Amino acid sequence: MTVTRFAPSPTGYLHVGNLRTALMNFLIARKAGGTFILRLDDTDRERSKPEYADAIKADLDWLGLHWDREERQSARLDRYAEAAEGLRASGHLYEVFETPAELELKRKKQLNMGRPPVYDRAGLALDEAQKARLRAEREGYWRFRLDQERTEWQDGILGPVSIDTASVSDPVLIRADGQVLYTFASSVDDIDMGITHVVRGADHVTNTATQIQIMRAIGGAPPAFAHHSLLTGPQGEGLSKRLGTLSLRDLRARGVAKEALLSLMARLGSSQPVELMMSLDEIAAGFDLSQFGAAPTRFDAEDLWPLTRQRNQALPFAAVRERIAALGVPDALAERFWAVASQNITTLDELDHWWRLCRDGATPVIAPEDAEFVAQALALLPDPPYGDDAWAAWTQKVKAATGRKGRSLFMPLRLALTGQPQGPDMAELMPLLQKVPGRG
Repeated sequence: MTVTRFAPSPTGYLHVGNLRTALMNFLIARKAGGTFILRLDDTDRERSKPEYADAIKADLDWLGLHWDREERQSARLDRYAEAAEGLRASGHLYEVFETPAELELKRKKQLNMGRPPVYDRAGLALDEAQKARLRAEREGYWRFRLDQERTEWQDGILGPVSIDTASVSDPVLIRADGQVLYTFASSVDDIDMGITHVVRGADHVTNTATQIQIMRAIGGAPPAFAHHSLLTGPQGEGLSKRLGTLSLRDLRARGVAKEALLSLMARLGSSQPVELMMSLDEIAAGFDLSQFGAAPTRFDAEDLWPLTRQRNQALPFAAVRERIAALGVPDALAERFWAVASQNITTLDELDHWWRLCRDGATPVIAPEDAEFVAQALALLPDPPYGDDAWAAWTQKVKAATGRKGRSLFMPLRLALTGQPQGPDMAELMPLLQKVPGRG
């Protein structure tokens, strides 16, 4: 069975980069009829917050990315301790004592000598007496001894990947305070939970070589890995400084439709065209990991608005009935109001503007040269309510009385009734008007 996972750290809110990873893993499981696991990487006790965990789940739930099982790494500390003990026994995990300052000094010396700044494995040369003396001065921490050979895998997006781990420092797996780090905990979890496919960002490629070795050292078979490209801004700039404004909760608050967000993120960076899809089943059916490329992918939040507009304008009245009722639109006008307003909105929040215009009337916009004409026209306008032929009948009267026609007739009247030069067809809008300038 296909088993995938999304493993965010509850140390902040989800953003579009996180969503790309979550969505790809969800779609792989959905398409195969497999299992999708939400695994909270909450071993960082200081930075992990319950409110962030709740927000992550709320965002996924809003998008419909429902998980089959939830796991928390903080509940698996005993398992990590057991796995660590096994790695110590096999000689894969060794204790080290260098301070950050000492490591930086080593790094500078290596660079000055033209060597790569790779950890020199000094900890492996320590005997028990030396370790005991160092423990009396400072806490030790634990590194994984890499097999210094090429680690290879067939990447689902990048194709054949080969990493020479001789050029990589032995990674720290357990800190001096006992905190288990991501590289280790994730490797143990992926084996224990039977993860078959892992999709994540290209910044994890080197990390994947390390994790493959860890997985094999604890007796497991690595899953199939795929590394998607990283997102940039619309001009190719890094997104790191903008991710706060690209959080899913922020985009949702601004009125972005979930279907727009999912449709864009499911195709962005692939050879397939972006098109609005209204369900996750439809998105999953067309999802193909092999269509994605390795080049950095440009993301522009502005691309979400045409898709949001398309989605909202396609909604049936039944989908917005309660929202329209909450605005105070009378039941007798509700369906007609939606038919008119829906084609003139991007976000559903804009419905409020159109109902206030219908209910309270607009502030007229009248050019000085049209003031006399508009006053004469409004004198010919009867009080509401208006029937289906009200606009045609009124404009015919005004035309006959003033001699105006075409744009010089219609635009000043539109501006007088709505205060804006564009909007719904006036013949359709007028029966919805409850008040007009100068009328009760």
